[in-house]
Amino acid sequence: MATKYAFWNNKGGTGKTSIAFQALTLYAEEHPDERILAIDVCPQANLSELLLGGLNNRGSDKLLTRQGLVPRCSIGGYFQMRLPSPYTVPAFSADDFVTHPHDLNSAIPDNLDLVCGDPLLELQSNAVNTLANNQIPGSNPWIAVVDWLRDFTAQIEDRYDAIFFDCNPSFSLYTQIALAASDLLVLPVMADDSSRRAIQNAFSLIYGLKLPSDIYTAFAFATKLRAAGRDLPKVHLILKNRLTQYMGAASAYAAVLTAIERDIAKLLKSNPEMFSFSTVEDGFVDIRDFGTTGVVAFAKGLPFSKVQVGKQTVNGHRVQVKKEYLDNAQDAMNDVVDHF
Repeated sequence: MATKYAFWNNKGGTGKTSIAFQALTLYAEEHPDERILAIDVCPQANLSELLLGGLNNRGSDKLLTRQGLVPRCSIGGYFQMRLPSPYTVPAFSADDFVTHPHDLNSAIPDNLDLVCGDPLLELQSNAVNTLANNQIPGSNPWIAVVDWLRDFTAQIEDRYDAIFFDCNPSFSLYTQIALAASDLLVLPVMADDSSRRAIQNAFSLIYGLKLPSDIYTAFAFATKLRAAGRDLPKVHLILKNRLTQYMGAASAYAAVLTAIERDIAKLLKSNPEMFSFSTVEDGFVDIRDFGTTGVVAFAKGLPFSKVQVGKQTVNGHRVQVKKEYLDNAQDAMNDVVDHF
């Protein structure tokens, strides 16, 4: 059975999608005998655009083509199929919603498949919330809707060794659907106070910790999932992203990151069941700012292994990828993938 990882933080701008792209492509490269599935559960669909070619190689146009198929070859297409049958699993073929990125972007490993993201998720959000909150005696509409992705992966997960969800920076119901289908959680953070607050909020949203009042407990994601006999995803990795060479031990940035580590150390003692690791050292990875290396990789839809050192043109501008920075980026991603 495939291990399922979710990349999520309810704070935007933490580099979640760029890390997810590099991590899952590197994982696929390093495990050529395994099959990997990426599911883009974000209406912005940036992961899908990267896998299909990036800005310079018409990733957006290729994504629009996938969304224009009948049935719509995307997560939005699958959700659209579920709307008339929210509480019982209809007959469907998961393959109708799966794309093979290598056919459209040869830089992507051949053993990686994709369920494309879709802005349709935002339009569907009100309908999905209404369906989940219906009161039907003798049934649990909320868990039936939250299980939509579990229903999807159940059909095909025996074909895959690892499944990666890229989640929206929100706690909308479609994000909850992805988190409920996940085993392990990867949380990117940045060296600022808002990231520390976001981590604290994440534990409240997923695990119901430190809610402002008991009135919220009955409605909490953790409460409803546990009541249905479901396990919550475990925090597997916290990524300290976009560090720079200026973040020395005495810097304000380092102080914030140390505070985040202290917060996690306390939770490891009080709530060890929420984590897949037992020490802070095992749960954190440092990632330096990708800089120009990242700009080139994401403009062209390239894993770091395919990025060339030297001067090149991106969006009409001449830029230079330095070997040292590319090596740093590759080393960081190797460290991340070693935890999968």
